[in-house]
Amino acid sequence: MPHVLIVDDDAGTREALSAIIGEDGLTTATAGDLREARIQLVRQMPDVVFTDLKLPDGSGVDLFEDLDPRSGVEVIVITGHATVESAVNALKMGATDYLVKPINMQRVKAILSRLPRAGDLKAEIGTLRGELRRMGRFGLMLGNSPAIQEVYDQIARVAPTAASVMLMGESGTGKEVAAQTLHELSLRRKHAFLAVNCGAISPNLIESEMFGHERGSFTGADRQHKGYFERASGGTLFLDEITEMPIELQVKLLRVLETGMFMRVGTTKETETDVRVIAATNRDPEQAVLEGKLRLDLYHRLNVFPISLPPLRERGKDVELLAQAFLDELNERHSTKKHFPASVKDMLMSYPWPGNVRELKNYVQRAHIMSGSDSDSTATVPLQITLSKPAAGTAITIPFGTSLAEADRQLILATLEQCGGVKTRAAEILGISLKTLYNRLVEYGNDAREDGDAVDESRALGGAV
Repeated sequence: MPHVLIVDDDAGTREALSAIIGEDGLTTATAGDLREARIQLVRQMPDVVFTDLKLPDGSGVDLFEDLDPRSGVEVIVITGHATVESAVNALKMGATDYLVKPINMQRVKAILSRLPRAGDLKAEIGTLRGELRRMGRFGLMLGNSPAIQEVYDQIARVAPTAASVMLMGESGTGKEVAAQTLHELSLRRKHAFLAVNCGAISPNLIESEMFGHERGSFTGADRQHKGYFERASGGTLFLDEITEMPIELQVKLLRVLETGMFMRVGTTKETETDVRVIAATNRDPEQAVLEGKLRLDLYHRLNVFPISLPPLRERGKDVELLAQAFLDELNERHSTKKHFPASVKDMLMSYPWPGNVRELKNYVQRAHIMSGSDSDSTATVPLQITLSKPAAGTAITIPFGTSLAEADRQLILATLEQCGGVKTRAAEILGISLKTLYNRLVEYGNDAREDGDAVDESRALGGAV
């Protein structure tokens, strides 16, 4: 039977936690300070420790020194509203989760429903890493290079915990696939995984999409709508392009992460949610903070466990491994038996792949399509595409007092004009995704597309690799 140690100098908190934990059939021991806690650890090593950060004779974090990292003991820290940053630091040191006083007992139950199995999950992931390292696969990810193996190790370490994760990397490096792998290797894998592109939702609708709305809350709201945080409860929410989220909504997101509570648009009633958040960005998040695109407090809350995904050009022979996997998938789907000619393999390995895994996947699909139906090999499709560059020294003038939304509009339209209407190039220069660019152009009433952009739009709407 799982055993829980509760460490808190407040007798009321100890009694309340003991009662709720006992209802789940777990045994408990309590301590009012570090000295008593260490005595309890000697008497019986717990499976789970709930500890206040502020204790009469030190900090709850000091208990990490008394726990063997190999024991699988899960630690949940308890903190007041004023010390959330300390709780986040505890998560970075190895705590599984944290609770903010006054303690929400429903969150305690949600934590307990997962924690007793965490040790088993860690053992399962360890076995998986050993078996799949030889095959080059880890969850939904593929690759054998040292750069991607390091990512696998980081995912294996953080997946069983409740820590928020920040995925960073260039566009097309596979951040959504990494997020799905994190989910599949977590205790939340039986619940929903929902992916949200923060830059692809209109700023006027993003709050409703995130938190839901009540019927009649605004024009066109003819029914109640459950947002992503409600639908993903118990599971994982992947927030892609987090730096594209409006600043005013970032405040509300921070509150949900700290309290587990949110309100649908059009009501003052709070709704509870239990969601693990994985965020992603193709920008430097610290630079985004300096530019005012990302709140500093939200950045620290999301950046508990940062993982950087390497660009494809740094992954060596993973290029050939990934290309073959994509081709195998197409062969199975279309009942073909095509292979890469030697010249194509050489070309694949010599190209720098600025679009990363997404570009590689699209290339393999083009090569498969362009080959004849009777051919056993893929077509040799040119790789290098020359994109027009904006004229050097071109600038726009934005008067003082111009709104941020209007400044964005002028910059986007001017950049698109300088790129000759090539939206892929404009999005690359602006540092935003193609989805975000199309979304902005629709808002500006500029939805005209060139024939050359049709393929790009289909890729953008198809999601990232």
